[in-house]
Amino acid sequence: MWRERIGRWIEGRQVQRVITALIILNAASLGMETAPSIAEPFGPWLHVFDNFVLGVFVIEISGKLLYRGWGFFRNGWNVFDFVIVGIALMPTSGSLAVLRALRVLRTLRLLSVIPSMRRVVQALLSAIPGLASVSMLILLIFYVGAVLSTKLFGERFPDWFGTIGESMYTLFQVMTLESWSMGIVRPVMEVYPQSWVFFVPFILITSFAVLNLFIGIMVDAMQSQHVAEQEQIDTHIDAQTLLLRAESESVLAEIRALREEVRELKGALAGDRPS
Repeated sequence: MWRERIGRWIEGRQVQRVITALIILNAASLGMETAPSIAEPFGPWLHVFDNFVLGVFVIEISGKLLYRGWGFFRNGWNVFDFVIVGIALMPTSGSLAVLRALRVLRTLRLLSVIPSMRRVVQALLSAIPGLASVSMLILLIFYVGAVLSTKLFGERFPDWFGTIGESMYTLFQVMTLESWSMGIVRPVMEVYPQSWVFFVPFILITSFAVLNLFIGIMVDAMQSQHVAEQEQIDTHIDAQTLLLRAESESVLAEIRALREEVRELKGALAGDRPS
């Protein structure tokens, strides 16, 4: 019983709000440690606060483990929190001092404690198959474009199109529209005036068509996640409604039975009265 009370208290809304506030404050303190003007006078205090926050996280995880048992690891977000806190507990002295930089990973716990951010991550994970398909499509387009551009422009522009790898990197720059015109396309067009026939369709296909598929997939994933959550809420409400209806019918049945008993008692009392 006491484990259940502790677990419900730790997973309660108030405690989770405190945890969220500590995550934000800890993120700010870790950022302050990178500023020499702040780290020199307040460094020890920031270190104490960092250890305090880590201790709170350890107590929180321990309380959830005590309450949930092995069921704790059935929830992916619990596993995520466990790994993040576990990384923070790794030794950071000697050759492992570089691991101190990993303390900032604790900020990622906001993904698990804030519902709206959790929904976004879940939508992103559900969209991975669609994103993988679009990525394969882009990779195929890049490979075809790299082979063509290497054969067409590699002789005069070996730094940009000398090999397939260099061509793919140059085409990636063109796709991102970073100095694509003055930096890449116009110099090539001075030597190959008809090269726009290759670059313009490539930009239209990659930058304005294929990449928009990523946006469409993410929007669809977010919508599906919202619909799934709404269905869960509706199912929960329907279950509560059915439970309340069953309880109401049970109460009404008991009231009817009591009324019948009262009538019988009245009839018995009326029959016992002397005429």
